[in-house]
Parts: sequence; C-alpha cells; structure tokens
Amino acid sequence: MASATTRTTWRRLKRNKGALIGITIIVLSILAALFAYLLAPDGSPNANRMIVEIGGQQPGYTQQFLQLPRDRKIPSTSFFNRLFFGEEDKYQYIPIQDYQLKGDSLIVQKYIDEGLTERLAYPVSQTRWQEGAVSGDYRVSTKKFRLGTDKYGRDILSRLLVGVRVSLGVGLVTVIISLSIGVLLGALAGYFRGRTDDTIMWFINVIWSIPTLLLVFAITLVLGKGFWQVFIAIGLTMWVSVARIIRGQVLSVRELEYVEAAKALGFSHTRIILRHVLPNVMGPVMVVAASNFASAIVIEAGLSFLGVGVQPPQPSWGLMIKENYNFIITHNPMLALAPGFAIMLLVLAFNMLGNGLRDALQVKE
Repeated sequence: MASATTRTTWRRLKRNKGALIGITIIVLSILAALFAYLLAPDGSPNANRMIVEIGGQQPGYTQQFLQLPRDRKIPSTSFFNRLFFGEEDKYQYIPIQDYQLKGDSLIVQKYIDEGLTERLAYPVSQTRWQEGAVSGDYRVSTKKFRLGTDKYGRDILSRLLVGVRVSLGVGLVTVIISLSIGVLLGALAGYFRGRTDDTIMWFINVIWSIPTLLLVFAITLVLGKGFWQVFIAIGLTMWVSVARIIRGQVLSVRELEYVEAAKALGFSHTRIILRHVLPNVMGPVMVVAASNFASAIVIEAGLSFLGVGVQPPQPSWGLMIKENYNFIITHNPMLALAPGFAIMLLVLAFNMLGNGLRDALQVKE
C-alpha cells in the first residue's frame, strides 16, 4: 500500500516541471557541496587563499603568479581529507607582471596595484629552468578568477562552492531538529488532548509570539557564535509550525476507525502513535520541511550578514555579502550579487519542491 502511494506521488511530482527544476538544482547543489574542494580553483581549507594585491577584481580577471615554497614543509593530505577539508597550499602566491632569468637569479616585476610594480630578484639554479617556467623550488602559473576576487583577494567562485555546505548544512540540521521536536510535541498534544494539549499549546503560542530573528539572537548569545551553534539556534526556532500542523492532523486522524480498532485491541499509545497515526499525517510535514529548509538558508545568511552567524574564515553566502556589499555602489557589484543570486536560487529550488510536494500529496492549505 505504502509503495503504491509512493509511486503515485512520484508520478504526480514528475509532471510538475517546477518541482523537477527544484530537484535538479538541489541535487547539483549537493554534488557541489560534496566535491567543493575538488571543483574549486582554490582548494585550500575554507577557500581562504588571501592575495591582498588583487583584491576586488572584476569577474574574468587573469593574473600571473610566482609560486614560492613555504618556509615549513606541508604534510601530504589523503584524498578523503582533501575532499572534506581541503588541502593546505604548499606555495605562497606572489602576483607578478613579468619575469626573466638573468644568470643565477629570477627577476620578477611584482604586481602591487594598478600601474604599480616592484622589481624583485630570487636566486635560482640554471638547471631548474625549463620551457619558460621555473621547475623545482619556483613555479610560474596563470590563474583566471571567473567571478572575480573579494577585498582580501580570495577567489569568489571557490568560496561560493564551499559555502554551499553551510547553506545545505543549516537547512538539514534545522529540518532534523524542527521535525524531531515538532512531531513529538504535536503528536502528544493532538493524541492525548486535555491538559497535555493545553500545556503544549501554551508553550507553542509563547514561542510563536517571539519574532524568529530575535529568538535566534537570544539562543546564539547563549550558545555562542560559531558553525554548529547557529545551526542549532535556527533549528530550535522553527519547530513550532511543524508542531501546529501535526497537532491538527492528529486531532482528525485519532477519531478514525482504524485508530479506535487499535485501541480496542489493547495496543499501547506509543505503538498507535508511531505505527498508525504518524505515517498517515506526514504528507503536510514534508511540505513544511521543504519550506523550513528554505527559511533556514535565508535566516543563516541574515545572521552571518549581521555578524552573529558563521564566523570567518568559514565561507558563508551571507558573510560574503557582508564583506563585499560596499562594492555594489562602486565598480564591482558582482562580488556581493553573486552570493545573493546563489541564496535566491537555492531558496527558490526548495520552495518549488515544496509546492510540488503539496500538489503531489494533495495537501490542503
């Protein structure tokens, strides 16, 4: 029965083009999050390679770099460690305009600013010079910044890719926390009614009366600023809508014949709730879960923009807007608009998926 219902729901969902577009965007975002450090031009931890000389550059900016070995030896990184946490740079990147070999020295024109360079010389062995570039201790490379660089000279595209993890992570944690608390309290209130219902509804109304952003601020101040703290804070504020929906659904389902039959057979309240009630009221919950996922992304971006969310150097789309919003009124608005477009696209995808689930599951408003 459940399998047939699932197939019917999926057939309806596939006929909804908006939902399919949303699913496609979400799947691509998940893949980008999983392989962010392999896809990103800057694969360093948090995509935090700072080259201040090239800060605030336009999309498509190209720069030549002299790569110098770091003073300390960088340990090798395993594939899985690089996949999940990135790999520390083994070289420091010096932007240059030109270079040439003279005797045992490598002469470079270091780029400092537009129209301003500095002449530097580095000792190098003749045997390490091959095909116009230095091999061994020194390397010369050319890099293209497809979405430009932020004010610290970090690659915007790389930070966007790594930042997907924060947005998807906060949505996932929020949905898990809100469903866990909301389903539990809503089911208890709707099933037992009476004093239990009155107590839980009083608590729900108190939480409901507090503005979400204000409640998140309060929880964040208690838990502190940080990556996981903001996830938990947002999750603890978004369970109310789930609880109200579950309560209303359970109130209607508990009066049906199969629930009365389960009670007559002597089944425990726990079994009746878990095996007979909740499976029949989860349709609306799936819709509100998609909505909560989208809302969590927006709230996290707002908190990071205000400085109480994810902290630097962890890349967050809201934090990227905060760091670069001054460029909107100057010469390079894309530095702030790019993360804004990313937030809009991902939130739109979850909203379209939620609308598709509502139609496929035939949930009444």
